[in-house]
Amino acid sequence: MNKLKLWVLVVTLICGANLVLSCSDDDNSTSVKTRYFASWNSDAKALEALQDYVEDVTNPKSANYISEEDRIATFDMDGTFVGELYPTYFEYNLLEYRVLDDPSYKDKAPADVKEAAQNIRDFVRKGKKLPDHFDMIHARAAAKAYAGMTIAEFDAYVKAYAQKEANGFEGMTYGQSFYKPMLEVFDYLKDHGFTYYVVSGSDRFICRALVESIGIAPNRVIGMDVKLVSSNQGEEPGVDHPMGRDEYLVRTDSLLVKNLKTNKVLQISQEIGKVPVLSFGNSSGDTSMHNYCLSSRHRCAAFMLVADDADRDHANSQKAADLKEKWIEAGYHVISMKDDFLTIYGAGVKKVDFTFPD
Repeated sequence: MNKLKLWVLVVTLICGANLVLSCSDDDNSTSVKTRYFASWNSDAKALEALQDYVEDVTNPKSANYISEEDRIATFDMDGTFVGELYPTYFEYNLLEYRVLDDPSYKDKAPADVKEAAQNIRDFVRKGKKLPDHFDMIHARAAAKAYAGMTIAEFDAYVKAYAQKEANGFEGMTYGQSFYKPMLEVFDYLKDHGFTYYVVSGSDRFICRALVESIGIAPNRVIGMDVKLVSSNQGEEPGVDHPMGRDEYLVRTDSLLVKNLKTNKVLQISQEIGKVPVLSFGNSSGDTSMHNYCLSSRHRCAAFMLVADDADRDHANSQKAADLKEKWIEAGYHVISMKDDFLTIYGAGVKKVDFTFPD
């Protein structure tokens, strides 16, 4: 190679490198949007707030820098990254099916369990108001409805129901009903050194079964808990029973904790042992978790998602507007499904009317 050709090659490489560096510096936010957030609208304010936060606390030169071991994020599940309006929570639908439709169980359900399931059916089909404190009524009924199942049996039961087509939608099963934009948030946080946990009011083992397909490990799921026993334990206390190698774990009808409001904070403290710096939710059941996060000694942020898109999802627009105002006043960032999400469930999913068997 002669000197002239070598000089041209060197100049070309230098100019090309400078161009790449220039583009990276000038268009960093655009490149992040392209890489991670294809399902978000480009002008989403909540997304801007999240990116600003993450870029700040992961920058070693920032006064707000947070080391990786303290980058803890907590996510509610139903209505935060999983659909909940079909026409109600997945675990409510599951109990209704178990007690009123499942031929292997419906004739065995105790009276109070049948009443709870009927309350759900009357709510979704007739619009009848649920009884006060129904979250606890449901939790106790669910504990009884699945008692005696092994962990493996219950996992298989949940996954089988999750394969049913989601009521109120075409082209999507219950097990596929993830908000695509929120899954992108998981990827973004993971790549920036955050560890995220699911902290849900739903049964822990239901949550584990649902999020397995999106790669969330079972040890990062916190939820409602029932007491477990080993298969040969009987009435003997666990502290006295030496579990054998051939034994397995079984669900009981004893409710330990309904993981809502302050209970979420208590469970986070016990199981994670650190105050989160990021918190995502969608309802009043998540405000305690958010406020706990906002007490962190680190720079922190809390996000509330509002279901305000009546065209692509089942939503109460007035309720969503009221909640949006309430969450802003509380100091939370608001994620609007209508304004911020380019897509909710992905291509091929269509909202339709709810349908019910005769």
